[in-house]
Parts: sequence; structure tokens; C-alpha cells
Amino acid sequence: MDIATLKRELDGLKIEDNEKIVQQKSRDFYWYSPVLKRQLDHISGDLIVSPKNEVEVVRVLAACHRLGIPVTPRGTGTGNYGQAMPLSGGVVLSLAEMNEIVSIASGRVVAGPGAIIADIDRATRTHSGQELRLHPSTYNTASIGGFIAGGSGGVGSINFGGLRDFGNVLRLRVVTMEAGPRILDLTGEDLHKVTHAYGTNGIITEVEMPLTAAYDWIDVIVGFDTFMGAARYGNALACQDGLLTKLITPIAAPVPQDYFKRHQRFFRPGQSICLVMVAPHALDAFLAFTRREGGEVVFNAATEEDKKGLPPAFELAWNHTTLRALRVDPSITYLQSLYPFPNQLALVERMDAMFPGEVFSHLEFVRFDGNITCFGLPLVKFTTEERLDEIIRLHEENGCPIFNPHRYTLEEGGMKQTDEIQLAFKREADPQGLLNPGKMIAWEDSSYDYHSSKTFLFKGLQRAG
Repeated sequence: MDIATLKRELDGLKIEDNEKIVQQKSRDFYWYSPVLKRQLDHISGDLIVSPKNEVEVVRVLAACHRLGIPVTPRGTGTGNYGQAMPLSGGVVLSLAEMNEIVSIASGRVVAGPGAIIADIDRATRTHSGQELRLHPSTYNTASIGGFIAGGSGGVGSINFGGLRDFGNVLRLRVVTMEAGPRILDLTGEDLHKVTHAYGTNGIITEVEMPLTAAYDWIDVIVGFDTFMGAARYGNALACQDGLLTKLITPIAAPVPQDYFKRHQRFFRPGQSICLVMVAPHALDAFLAFTRREGGEVVFNAATEEDKKGLPPAFELAWNHTTLRALRVDPSITYLQSLYPFPNQLALVERMDAMFPGEVFSHLEFVRFDGNITCFGLPLVKFTTEERLDEIIRLHEENGCPIFNPHRYTLEEGGMKQTDEIQLAFKREADPQGLLNPGKMIAWEDSSYDYHSSKTFLFKGLQRAG
């Protein structure tokens, strides 16, 4: 790998070759998984290149193509599955400096891939009282390009579903990795070639996202004597079409008491909770509904006088639940599951009872294929990889598909299904296979059978062909 020649060819671009900094920028939150930590702890790129614009991205990709050097794109490294880790070394392409918010209009925003999601929301709120439909719990640090390339949904999914759903990404501008890189504008179904593809099918240089009305969302925490009480309440609340919420997150005791350190004073021992973000105009009706359902409001940001140091509710939810647990107990890891509609509550109850003291339930209510249901992001006390695989098997045998966060390839985790259309686009956009190599099994292994009956969150495109 001729890194010295590459550096000469990229003279004038921002380059970092300090070994420790390169290793730091070659990592993401892979250590959420003890399996990935064991597999990927040694991974490092050879060079960090930080283009400031699309012209520089084209220059980098052309030079790396000519020299046969792999390129792995990186946003801010908040992903959990090794998405941004350069398995074959080479260039880590940091897009953090391509952070311009290009334009804002009614219902849409155009931005560079490195724009931080919270910064986009600040700009769109100031401009016209709008905000992004969806954001991860890493709202204050995640980039919009990284969210699209490596995320799936998050806060707001109770109303709008996930990134897999039509309309939640409007347009992507993508640069291919060829001798003469091309610039493609993708819309409609073509977006699905690039969303949640870890940059294996092109480098995102501009995004156009839909906006919705912005609110000063109010955090409320509702307590219950049992986890299933919190789960049933969350499901009922999600079905209240007249109540505008952005987050509905039931979490089983003792997770809140043990791991939500700054909120501990609000929880009784043994109390399970439901985190909620509610629009101000819906608060009174929400509180009336909560009283009717037997919930105990233990925290209401609208009336709480001492909120100093308290993180927002979304930083207790989604993947932040696991992060807060890991800060207290390094033996904790997690899973990602789906509880399919219409039997979600029965499935939740069955799985919640199956692993006492070992798996702690955590749900996120979402709109999925037009129905209200929930994902599970349960915390798991890790003992061995064999036991973790057994817990996964038991979920799947009981009708709860697992999107495995302990795998770094697109297919093995059950997130993205590759098929002939995805592969044809890969051959077109990256004929030498230099974009984030090692992450797409169907490209690396010509015998891979992508005709799988497995449940994938991001479905294949074969039927569209």
C-alpha cells in the first residue's frame, strides 16, 4: 500500500498521519459489543484525510482508486457496529468538515454529510420553526451523513418510522470510486442502495432531508410497579392519535435506579418507567390520559424546579440506555430485536420473563410498516459469546427477529439485505471493491446466497428490478 505516493498526490489537502490520532479516528462505539471489541480492537487505518468539499472528495477517491488503496468514510464515529472502522487499513475519509447547511425551505433542508444533527435543527428552528423528523440519541454529536449511512431510526420514529421508509430521506448526492469518479443524485428507490450501506456503495457528499414542525418538547417520566405495566402504557399511548409525542420508551427496573445516576432521586426502588417526550400543547391531555391509565408521573420537566445537570430524555433512550449502563457496569451489552405487530405485547411479556436477572427489558415504540409496535434494545449481562448466541436464538425461535449488534457486516446483523441490484450498483460505483472493504459479504464471497428468508430491517431491492 503506497501511502507515501498517496500523500504526495493529495498535497494541499488536510491529512493526518500521527499513529495515535489515526488509530483514534479509526474507531467507533464498537466496544458496546464484547464480541466486536475482541474482533476489532487492533483495527487502524494508515491515514486520515479530511476533505472540505466535494471536489476534494473526488480527488481523494481518484487517487486511491489509481493506487488501489481502500477508503472507509467516517462521520463522527458514533456508530456501534464497526461501520466506520477500516478493516483493510488505508484511508479513513473524515467528512466532518463538510458540515455546511446549504439551504432550508418549507419541509426540507440540504446539508453536507458532516453537519451535526443538533446544528441542523438549530438552524431550521431559527429559520422557520422546523426540525428533522428523526434523530439518534447521539443528537448532539452525530453527523447527518453518518446517521443515513449507518443508522436506522430513533427519536421521532413513533411518528415517522425509520430511514428505511420512503420519504424519510429525500435525496443523496454520492461520489463513486472509479478512475474518473462520477457524481450521482439519488432519489426514490435508488436511495435504498446507499442508506445504511456503511459507505460501501459510494461516498455521500450532500443530503436532502424532510422537516416537520418543531416543538419545545417536554420530558416526562412515568412510573409503574411492573415492567409490563409500563409496556402496556407505552403501547396505549402510542395508539393515541390525538397526543403528539416524539419518544415512548419503557425501561424495566432496576435499570433506571442503577444506571440513570442523575435521575435516580425521582425513582422508587423496583419501579419501572416510561420515558416520554410530549409536545407542549398536548401536555394537559397527556397527563389526563396517564392518570386514566394508572401511571405515576415521577418527573415532569414543565414543573420540575431543579433540572440542573439532567440530560434530556432522549439521552436515556435508544442506544444511550446501553451507554449509561456501560459507564457503571462494563459487563453489560445489548441486543436489538423487533416485536412484530399485532402480538407485540404478548411477545414482550414472554421474553421479559425468560431471562430473569440476565436480560433487562428496554422498548422503543415506533411506527413500523404503518402499525404501532416496538423494538427491543434489552440490556444483557454478558458472560460468554455462546450464551449470547443462545439468547439470540431463543428470541428468534419465539418470533422476535434479532438485528444483531455483535456483527460488523451488513448482512450478518440482519440490518441490510444485499441482492443483485445492490451488487450491480456496487460493481458500478466501486468496481475494485475499495470502499469500506469487508463489510458486505455478498461482495467479498461470490458464493454467498442472498436469497435469505431472514428478516432484514432494510429490505433488498430485487423485486423492484
